[in-house]
Amino acid sequence: MPPLWFFTDATRAPDPLAAIAALPRGLCGVVFRHDAAPGRAALARQVARLCRARRLALVVAGDAGLAVSLRAGLHLRGGRQPGRVKPPKLRTASAHNAAQVVRARRAGAAAVFISPIFSTASHPGAAGIGPFGWRRLARLAAPVSPFALGGISGRRIRALGPGCAGVGAIEALLSSHFPGDSRRP
Repeated sequence: MPPLWFFTDATRAPDPLAAIAALPRGLCGVVFRHDAAPGRAALARQVARLCRARRLALVVAGDAGLAVSLRAGLHLRGGRQPGRVKPPKLRTASAHNAAQVVRARRAGAAAVFISPIFSTASHPGAAGIGPFGWRRLARLAAPVSPFALGGISGRRIRALGPGCAGVGAIEALLSSHFPGDSRRP
């Protein structure tokens, strides 16, 4: 399971391809969340090709049919299983409370993104659960790998402790450049 995940965001990154192309090869994953974007399926195919070329894991949020068609994994929102389509083997999940963490664990998620840890533009006005709340939900997730999402930075991640398997981010990865990886697809 990659330790760093980029969550696409149709508002803050309508065209996520540049951010995905800047991710370190083979070390990251992408959670595709462009649900209502015009040309969503075409964009999803472009994202899938780019992820394959850069050896990045890809999961599609909430749409098992699209995930299967792209040969990608599935991201379960709130740990909810998809309807009638058999979900792909790779599953991640988001969770904002204890019930969703348990649901994600029961759904067979390999990773659960617990959020929001800190205040974030993704949840305007919402209070983050903080490091203590994250650790409480992370213990509940076991044996699923707990990841942190929401207002994450290098300094803040240390506050979560050694049990954090990795992080998900949007804003932090939009303008980041990763030196030493000039190979582009």
